[in-house]
Formats: sequence, C-alpha cells, structure tokens
Amino acid sequence: MSGAAVHADGGAPFHRATETKGLLMTDRLKIAGISGSLRHHSYNTASLHALGELAPDGVELDVMRLHDLPLFDQDVEEQGWPAPVQALRDRIAPADGLIIATPEYNYSIPGVLKNAIDWLSRPEGNSPIFNKPVAIIGATPSMVGTARAQAHLRDIVFYNGLPLLATQEILIAKAGEKFDVEGKLTDQDTREHLVKLWDAFVPWVRQHSPA
Repeated sequence: MSGAAVHADGGAPFHRATETKGLLMTDRLKIAGISGSLRHHSYNTASLHALGELAPDGVELDVMRLHDLPLFDQDVEEQGWPAPVQALRDRIAPADGLIIATPEYNYSIPGVLKNAIDWLSRPEGNSPIFNKPVAIIGATPSMVGTARAQAHLRDIVFYNGLPLLATQEILIAKAGEKFDVEGKLTDQDTREHLVKLWDAFVPWVRQHSPA
C-alpha cells in the first residue's frame, strides 16, 4: 500500500498487557466519527462508514451526523444545553478519539461543522472534545480533495488542544468515481489508505488518551 495521501473473570491468571503512554494495548477503543455534511448521500459520511467497516479488532467507530443542532448562542448556553447539543456531547464524551470528515465549502469547512465544534468546545479547557486525539479526512467531487478545508480545520483543533495525527492525510478527490450509488467505497486504493490511517491512528490514540 502506498503511503501517499489519497487525492483517499473466572479465575484466569492475570497477564500484564503491553502498555503505551496512555491506554493499555488490550483496551477497546471507541472513536467518534463526526461528519461535517448534512447531505443524505454525503461522500464524507460514506467515508466514515467505510472506515467503520475497515476498523481493526477492538475498535468501534460511532458515526455522528449534525442535524437539528441550533446555532451556537451563549445566551442559550447559559440557560442549559439544548437537547440535540446535550445528546451530541453525551456521545462524544466517552470516546477515546475523534475522526472528523469535512467537505470543502468556499475554501473552508461547512458552517454546520464549525457550529458543532463551537458547542462541543464549551466550556473552554473542560469540554467533551478537549485533549482528545483527532484525525481529519475529507472527500469531494473536485480535484483538491478538501485540502483547504482541512488546513482551516487544523487551526480549530489546535486551539482546542486536540492532538492531531498529522502524518496521514486522507484527501479523497473525484469522490464520485470512488463510491457506488449506494454510498459504498469501491476504490481499492482509497480503502487501503483508510487502513493505513487506522494503522497510524490507533497507536496515536493509545499514546495520547488519558490512562
């Protein structure tokens, strides 16, 4: 597989697990996958589902959509989290890491994704996403592969203290040629790159998540 970016107790004896800086190697991982697109046939949501299919043993990917979130309003925040916001925060909080899939609109990320991050980043320094390891992917019918949107998203995750896996860029260009009409990823090269993402992201999460 190429390393290039895609343009894609019952009394049993105790055995000490291999250990990294954070989570034990035997701990199961729960990853939250956030799609920045509301479109029913979104390539980015489909990319997350493909990642879920390709997840290694012991890893669960929970794919989340951002429908029904109100616009961020600090006056509303001070009265309590709206129900859709609370529901999203409750799903994100127990996750060991995040994978964000973003389209590219007007050289940047969609407003719905920025709005969700605004809700999830509160309170600053003690939010559900603070300090969670993150990877970024993106899919688009264009030639650029969401590179400009991902560049903006890197700034946002950096400000929120999320350790970013920067070594595996997944930029799925010409997405219409790589998914079938049912949204299944059929391009083998892209699938191989998603496997390489897991190969890098799983140890990244174990290293950077709290023990």
